[in-house]
Amino acid sequence: MTRALTLLAVAALLVMLLEASPSGRVVPAGAAGVAFVTWSVVGYRWALARAAPARAAYLAVAIVLGFLVFDLAGAGVGSTLLLVVVVVQAVMLLPLGWAVVVALLVPFVHVGMPMPDAVQQVVSTALACAFAFVLAALHLREQQARAELAEANAQLRELGAQAEELATMRERTRVARDIHDGLGHHLTVVGMQVQAARAVLASDPGRADALLGQAEDQARQALTSVRESVAALREPRPARSLAEQLEDLAGESSSTGLPTAVEVHGSERRIDSEVQVALYRAAQEGLTNIHKHAGAHAARLQLAYLPGSVALEVRDDGCGLRRDGAGFGLVGIRERAERLGGSLSVESAPGRGVTLRVELPG
Repeated sequence: MTRALTLLAVAALLVMLLEASPSGRVVPAGAAGVAFVTWSVVGYRWALARAAPARAAYLAVAIVLGFLVFDLAGAGVGSTLLLVVVVVQAVMLLPLGWAVVVALLVPFVHVGMPMPDAVQQVVSTALACAFAFVLAALHLREQQARAELAEANAQLRELGAQAEELATMRERTRVARDIHDGLGHHLTVVGMQVQAARAVLASDPGRADALLGQAEDQARQALTSVRESVAALREPRPARSLAEQLEDLAGESSSTGLPTAVEVHGSERRIDSEVQVALYRAAQEGLTNIHKHAGAHAARLQLAYLPGSVALEVRDDGCGLRRDGAGFGLVGIRERAERLGGSLSVESAPGRGVTLRVELPG
């Protein structure tokens, strides 16, 4: 826009000089015209970087110089175009209300002319100023729209980056939970089986070998769990019911010396895969905590199909909670349950064991 205004001002100056040459006022009109063009180029660039008072001062000087050129060169196309440049610059520099004032002021340059000519010139100049004002306002609005669009695009990119970061954090948390719940459970079972094998190694080598074989199988399962979690694979789950999976967990737990029973209440039905995974992980974590901390003689997994929900309870007959139970595993189970619209509760009393209950929609 600045370059276009410069070219317009120079072209208007040349037209003004051609129009003033027959009257013999080329020199004074030309000097005033050169001063106006210089000010409209240099001063305009200066005003663009200044606040409103400096911009108003620039336009005041430009109007005075424009009126002077018009007075010296006479009413013509060139001198009128120079004043139109001031109108365009007013739109770019001032609020639109004040720019309207400038546009209305310019046609008064014809005051003092004979009445018929004055009316005609005022109307024609006013139309030229209005046309220039509208074009400049549209250009300004386009610039503002481009700036707003660029800002909106930047905000969208920032929001997209934040959403991506949030998704990454959620996925990392999910993988961390899977590693903790899956790998932690398997390693706990492996540790218990190795301890049991060492205890009977001298007296019953066959039993010790069987226990070590089970520990080896658990280690393979742990490795598979790690690979799946780190790779964040979401492959379809095997077509096995939750009750069957709990039976396997109970069998693993019983093989380490903690008799674990499974009870299923209600009519078994197909449930959402995420709900099934969450309940299975809760059972794993519950049994892992029992092995580590409870000092229990027996455990029980109780699965209940309720109207509109599925509940899982992990119970033991151990010593009960001796701390707040807010470890990573329970925190992860609680967050997973709440994300699925369910709940987690933990009941305990000294010497009466612990009951971990997870209820999820399904």
